[in-house]
Amino acid sequence: MSTAGPPQGAKAPLGGSDVHAVTERGGARSRVQRRPVHGVILLDKPLGLSSNQALQKVKWLLRAEKAGHTGTLDPLATGVLPLCFGAATKFSQQHLDADKVYETTVRLGLKTTTADAEGEVIAERPVTCTLGQVVEVLDRFMGPITQVPPMHSALKKDGKALYEYAREGETVEREPRNVVIHDLEMLDVQLQGDAPFLKLRVACSKGTYIRTLGEDIAEALGCGGHLSALRRVQTGPFEASQCISIEQLEAMEEGERLQQLRPIDVLLPEHTRVTLDEDNAGRFLSGLRRRGHWPDMPQVRVYGQEPQALLGTGHTQAGELIPTRLLSPIEIQQILESSPALELA
Repeated sequence: MSTAGPPQGAKAPLGGSDVHAVTERGGARSRVQRRPVHGVILLDKPLGLSSNQALQKVKWLLRAEKAGHTGTLDPLATGVLPLCFGAATKFSQQHLDADKVYETTVRLGLKTTTADAEGEVIAERPVTCTLGQVVEVLDRFMGPITQVPPMHSALKKDGKALYEYAREGETVEREPRNVVIHDLEMLDVQLQGDAPFLKLRVACSKGTYIRTLGEDIAEALGCGGHLSALRRVQTGPFEASQCISIEQLEAMEEGERLQQLRPIDVLLPEHTRVTLDEDNAGRFLSGLRRRGHWPDMPQVRVYGQEPQALLGTGHTQAGELIPTRLLSPIEIQQILESSPALELA
């Protein structure tokens, strides 16, 4: 079996267990069987790939049946992209609400159609602001702010992505969105020369458009601008230093790739742990509420006592444990078989 990536120019397969990767070896075609894979890969997404393209490439490398990600990154952005496989996809929604941290460079003086380096320059203005004015403007963008989503975004209106309208030369009305900028740090600045810029570190709530933020800051400085670089350095508890690149995965043997998978419960750091005995674990997995002496808790992750495997999530109220999302017995067995240490825990 080949451990290399898909043939150059070929698209990664998009289907599940009934779809096979096809490779060329010695002129003969060999089919690679997909298999159940459960866990999370923290990927350092490269420049130029969409989030889905990066996902499909890693899915191909793992020969995984089912995969999803926890929120998109623009093709022109790099950085932290958690990828979920198998049963982990059931909990990817938990991570969509996570706060994010970005490092970005705003090229001042040039406004583009897309608010990033991919667009055409539509306005050029001199940069006359002072360092003091930059600090004052950045302070204005701290805390709760309102953003109008950019036309070049995946947000949908009437079932159609905004970027599709934009490609057709059409601008549609967008509802302003409330977001929060938790921290806005100036890492570097150059206000003179041929390419003036600001380099910023932005800690923000979910749903923040960094392109819009950069464009709005540059507009408030009186010169306009666009993003020339964007990197996500943290999402929720996951940092860029924990991530692995596609190139590193490609260079590994298959067993090493599987070792990069993190357990599903890394997606549930805010959930309180609850452990059930064998009888209650089985009933919980059937979707039944369990009685106990638990305080009210909005989010819990539930484990079996023997073996200590993740069963799912729920919440507790008035002494009842109420299931929310459950793993199937088959998924639990597959996880135990692929993680012998877990079975002995």
